[in-house]
Amino acid sequence: MDTPEQIVQTFVDGWNESNPEKLASIFVVDAEFVNVTGLWWHDKERIYQAHEYGLRVIFKGATLKITRLKTRWLSDDIALVHAKMKLTGQTPFGATEQTATRNNILLFVCKRQNNQWMCETVQNTEIISGQETFIINQSGERSAVNYGQFGK
Repeated sequence: MDTPEQIVQTFVDGWNESNPEKLASIFVVDAEFVNVTGLWWHDKERIYQAHEYGLRVIFKGATLKITRLKTRWLSDDIALVHAKMKLTGQTPFGATEQTATRNNILLFVCKRQNNQWMCETVQNTEIISGQETFIINQSGERSAVNYGQFGK
């Protein structure tokens, strides 16, 4: 890949083509990936396995669309790429018959090695519109809330 942004596009293309090999091709062998729930995969093979399962079962037919891309250069050979994405068509689960739409921001840490850009790590964060943090009540249930709900 010639640019850090091309890494993100290849990830999206692999996802949209349900092609986990293409998706995993962006990663170095000892890459890291933290998914939206905090699962932490520690190498390219595990990242491949997780996405192979996800694309076949949980996200069968789902599509990703980049809605915003921002690159921050740390050096000539290291770049951080934030990619805001919209996911549509997540597989319905349980009593739900509708597909889900989700919004996320993925942070790609990219490094140029031998004139080739590769991904070292990705962090995926779910966007919950209008919410600013999570709280856990006395029953252990998690809720998304706004800071203003705490009073002054």
